[in-house]
Amino acid sequence: MSSHLEEKNVAKHIGIGKSFGTFGELLQGVGTDNQNFLITLPISRYSQVTFESQPDFPDLIVSPSYKLKSKQIALRLLRLYNLPIGGVIEISSNIPVGKGLASSSADIVATARAIDHCFALNMSTEQIERLIQEIEPTDGVMYEGIVSYYHRDVRLRERLGPVPDMSIVSLDEGGEVDTTEFNKISKPFGAAEKSEYDELLESISSAIKKNNLKIMGEISTRSALMNQGLLEKKQMDQVLDICNTVNGLGIVITHSGTCIGILLDKSDTNYFRQLHNAYHLMSELNGVVTIFHTNT
Repeated sequence: MSSHLEEKNVAKHIGIGKSFGTFGELLQGVGTDNQNFLITLPISRYSQVTFESQPDFPDLIVSPSYKLKSKQIALRLLRLYNLPIGGVIEISSNIPVGKGLASSSADIVATARAIDHCFALNMSTEQIERLIQEIEPTDGVMYEGIVSYYHRDVRLRERLGPVPDMSIVSLDEGGEVDTTEFNKISKPFGAAEKSEYDELLESISSAIKKNNLKIMGEISTRSALMNQGLLEKKQMDQVLDICNTVNGLGIVITHSGTCIGILLDKSDTNYFRQLHNAYHLMSELNGVVTIFHTNT
């Protein structure tokens, strides 16, 4: 297989791959089936990876060097297809690290896509997903649009539809969270909470398919509040007050990160007033305010 691919791509030694990040999750929890699930919220922040094959290199080098999971996926992929191990992976990303914005997942997916592009492997999304299963929990960034996803199993639950045109006025309360370690924590939800998560999952799935932003915002807010016992957002009450003041759609958080945001509908006639007011009110709290936009 290797010689065939090398002959086919004799003049092509470079591949480029890209993946979006997510602003946490619209909903994350555990259902009565005891499956950990989430609903993605893709944003227009990206990891872009360039892979240059260098067969004469004795190993694979990655820049920046701490992106070890990208190196892991690259080695698995190159060995799977019996390709030369030598090469250079360069990662350029504007997704903040340790904030729950899927920076690591985006790097891994973009790396796999770069190698796929370099050698014209024509891998399916499902093939890339199976490779990632061996590395870390991830949140469905390999799929376009909004999806429900079993992140611990690295398995698609359902494609739900396109991403509405929204903004998130985000407050980063500071610090970093190791998402991999966080996902190892057993979630202490009882039967009543798991039953509620079932209902929330069904309701938000329907709302996304119908593009009902109001219901999406309400369920996202409920999910944020239910997550407080796992990873507290210290200024939740203040952000909720601001959301109500500006008439935002609701709250969205990075369930395994440090950010809490207000969802705004960009098609709302009052959008820019809402954005302006939310930004200034959030700036009075403790943390860094950033505006994110969905990846429509």
